[in-house]
Amino acid sequence: MRKNRIRRSPPVSHPALYSDPVTRTALAAAPKALLLVLAAAVCGAAALWFEATLPMVALLSAGASFAAVALVTGAFGARAKVEERGIKGHIARFIEHDAAPSFTTDAAGEVETQNRAALERFGSRGGQTLARALREVFADPAAVLYRLQSRAEAAGAAREDLVTRRGHVRLSVHRIGEAAFLWRLEDMAERAIGGRGAETISLPMLTVSRTGTILFMNESLRRLVGERVKTLDRIFTDLPVRAGEEHEIRGVDGAVRALVVEVEGPGGRRELYFLPAQGTTTSQGNDPASFETLPVALLRMGADGTIHEINRAARRLLGEDAAGTALATLLEGLGRPVSDWLADAVAGRGGERPEVLRLHRDDQDLFLQVTLTRTLDQGRPGLIAILSDATQLKTLEAQFVQSQKMQAIGQLAGGVAHDFNNLLTAISGHCDLLLLRHGKTDPDYADLLQINQNANRAASLVGQLLAFSRKQTLKPQPIDLRDTLADLTHLLNRLVGERVRLSFAHDPELGTIRADKRQLEQVIMNLVVNARDAMPDGGEIRIETETVTLREPLLRDRATVVPGRYVVVRVSDAGCGIAADKLPKIFEPFFTTKRQGEGTGLGLSTAYGIVKQTGGFIFCDSVVGQGTTFTLYFPAYEPAAAAEVAPRPAAPARRTQRSGDGVVLLVEDEAPVRAFASRALRLRGYTVLEAENAEEALRTLEDDSLNVDVFVTDVIMPGLDGPTWVKEALKTRPNTRVVFVSGYSEESLTETRERVPNSVFLPKPFSLNELTATVQGQIH
Repeated sequence: MRKNRIRRSPPVSHPALYSDPVTRTALAAAPKALLLVLAAAVCGAAALWFEATLPMVALLSAGASFAAVALVTGAFGARAKVEERGIKGHIARFIEHDAAPSFTTDAAGEVETQNRAALERFGSRGGQTLARALREVFADPAAVLYRLQSRAEAAGAAREDLVTRRGHVRLSVHRIGEAAFLWRLEDMAERAIGGRGAETISLPMLTVSRTGTILFMNESLRRLVGERVKTLDRIFTDLPVRAGEEHEIRGVDGAVRALVVEVEGPGGRRELYFLPAQGTTTSQGNDPASFETLPVALLRMGADGTIHEINRAARRLLGEDAAGTALATLLEGLGRPVSDWLADAVAGRGGERPEVLRLHRDDQDLFLQVTLTRTLDQGRPGLIAILSDATQLKTLEAQFVQSQKMQAIGQLAGGVAHDFNNLLTAISGHCDLLLLRHGKTDPDYADLLQINQNANRAASLVGQLLAFSRKQTLKPQPIDLRDTLADLTHLLNRLVGERVRLSFAHDPELGTIRADKRQLEQVIMNLVVNARDAMPDGGEIRIETETVTLREPLLRDRATVVPGRYVVVRVSDAGCGIAADKLPKIFEPFFTTKRQGEGTGLGLSTAYGIVKQTGGFIFCDSVVGQGTTFTLYFPAYEPAAAAEVAPRPAAPARRTQRSGDGVVLLVEDEAPVRAFASRALRLRGYTVLEAENAEEALRTLEDDSLNVDVFVTDVIMPGLDGPTWVKEALKTRPNTRVVFVSGYSEESLTETRERVPNSVFLPKPFSLNELTATVQGQIH
């Protein structure tokens, strides 16, 4: 079989623009016709100077040739200009009535013609560049035009969808010949419901083209009709479709009548929505499209917003007694009075854009997407409301916003705690220096001791902030919870008082966990105090421990507990319980169910932060009037596996008065902290070199004759951070010991960088003795 060859057509196939090679050559030479005439004149004048016949004939022949070529190319050039003007005239008439603004430009982008829509929108732009005209539509039009024109020169046409302040637009270009372009700017209207976005709404609808072809049917209409159809005559029995009137629809269970609402779309498209018609008659008594049984939540309201009729699906959302109630009393959350929104819809000012509102209900939060349509009933205006349950969507949105808020608060808390640790280091450190000069018999000693104790209390509060933000410094160690709880029993009994009884139940084969003992005790105390406050009349608080092995992932509260061995701790009470709508918020900072002044709202958020930083999980189960149970999952500690990866522990902070004999390079950007640390080390006999930042420290170390025993450096500093400059310095001084200090946790040092050799970590705030003991431990 002979195959047909397909030839790619040029952008515009007009003979004046794409002619034969001879014509193309003549057109290319047309601009040089004057030069050819000048050459013919020169040859003719030169021939007059020769008396010999042969040169004279040669020059006259050359002159005649030049003149003939000039005449031919001039004729072709004139003809091409006439035909080019004709083509541009045809194009101008072709685009004159186009609804989208259209322009023709030359290769330099200068506007030659524009249609009526372009004149109305942009004014006359003749002689100006197209980039200047489109500057008011989107940013940097010159780059967009250059990109599209380059693609059109290569492929014949190009287009691009752009986002502007007024919405989406489509800019397309077609090449006309070799040096002209046709541009078209089309607005792409954005609709909240129409098109594929209407697939999820429960109201039957379709999108139809200008010619009557059905472009889209949503699921509700496909279910009503029984199939996907292509033309309107397969749906309607009484064409043409008249908006605002009732039409008969060929339903899968028989003919039904529906009120047709029409919304104009872009490009001549229409969106048709089908509302239940009053007095609907069908071929069967059980009509699925009747107002009562339609699986779409519908309301008929008067102009004042009072609900006159409500179908079964809507009653399930609003309640059985919603009829006769004003819609404004049932819904809220619009940002303005609901009655004003209804009044705008009755007046035809609100459009048909759906709104999401909150339903007044005490048992749960329910959000509804409400779409209003204006109707006329016996000459009186009214409204039809279409309701959709949007609770799941709002819940996901709220969870996303909450996660962002928690992350922001955590970052804020960590940053504030870091700055406070610097201040507390300076306060407590200088207080230690004063205590060295004042004995117990000194009248100022008691005041200095009070300053020191309150600084330590402030450090404990900062520790809570760091625990919440999960940036505190933990000192994990293997822990048997039975021993920890036994040591804590006396303190817990004092906390709960005489009216509350504390009981324990332990698994005899309870595994060990790896956690910070002090922080774990803080978690248990916070939970026990909350349980005590939930039982003002007394009761029993039960603490249980057991070892469990999860064979399958445990999915709870948007968390996934992976399979493995866990040590589980349960703290249960028989108190008042927590309402279901408040349970998701109990771990938020500053959220409390207690009365004003009785709680800070940091207890559970601190416990949550400690448990998560330890690698565990915490869950809450509560029933109002029956009690609350907090369940904590900690990964079981495997000593053999952990011993292989356990980092070298930091040198213990020992209280000592031993004199030092080494050289210390102190790098700290906080001047008060640097002043205290340098004085403390000098008091112990060390030679101290100070640097405000890493760059200054590296300049100090450029002196090869300088011998430094220990680097004491902050981790987070402007410019180079601590680990970065230390690694650079250790290239030439590999045996130097390092002490890292920071108001953040040790994770900020190790989680993104490999371990620095011969280094220890000292958390802020630190005392005089802790600093000197750590440095001495590194040197000796």
